[in-house]
Amino acid sequence: MEGIFELIHYQYFTNAILASLLAAISCGITGTYVVSRRIVFISGGITHTSFGGIGIGYFLGFNPVWGAAMFSVLSGLGIEYFTRKGNIRNDSVIAMVWSLGMAIGVIFIYLTPGYAPNLMTYLFGSILTVNSSDLYMLFALTLVIILFFSFFFRRIQYISFDQEYASSLNLHVGFINYSLMALVSLTIVFNIKLVGIILLLSMLTIPQNAANLITKDYKKIIFLSILIGFAGSLCGLVISYFLNIPSGATIIFSLVCIYLLMRLFLSLRKLFAQ
Repeated sequence: MEGIFELIHYQYFTNAILASLLAAISCGITGTYVVSRRIVFISGGITHTSFGGIGIGYFLGFNPVWGAAMFSVLSGLGIEYFTRKGNIRNDSVIAMVWSLGMAIGVIFIYLTPGYAPNLMTYLFGSILTVNSSDLYMLFALTLVIILFFSFFFRRIQYISFDQEYASSLNLHVGFINYSLMALVSLTIVFNIKLVGIILLLSMLTIPQNAANLITKDYKKIIFLSILIGFAGSLCGLVISYFLNIPSGATIIFSLVCIYLLMRLFLSLRKLFAQ
């Protein structure tokens, strides 16, 4: 325990804790929408498409996060547009966007002059390298997400479970869906540094499914997802530090363990209650 308290005195570890909290809030809120609307595969496509923006950012010499943000938002809005129009099958659009983003990223990273950049931070995450600018961006995004969900919460609930009914009530389904897809895309991008492109989808789904074991109430799922996500991030962060193993993978492993333990506990309680 003394070793854990000593870590708090280090700035990089404090940044990692703050990033974990902001990630838990942003992923907890948007992830609840992703899971309830059953667009997990779409989120996976957006996640991998962001690699194209990272490659362009490296090639042109600006922050790869902004390139990833541009690519992710455009791909998310594009997928939503073609899904609503129904001209192309949903899974086909996602596959094309997914592969296009990865291909563009590989090409531009290969064309980048000098040594190839270290992509491990973007692929698998490195929460201990989070700096102040990363925290400011993540805080701004989290604030926008909280305000948007607070203002449109009832409409988001209707849209998440029954879009046709929401449309019949004139709840501006198109505007809210496009806005939410943009927020999901930005959530993915600004959290890439924490767990990486490959593992980020788990942050948007595991806490929500764990919370869903306890309650079916939309608002309660959001709060429980935030709590579970933060707990899993802290556990993974501490374990990765002391065992000197990748932080992103350890965070996801911790979240999976929490989910399995919750499921086991609820199964045993149900068994002994009979």
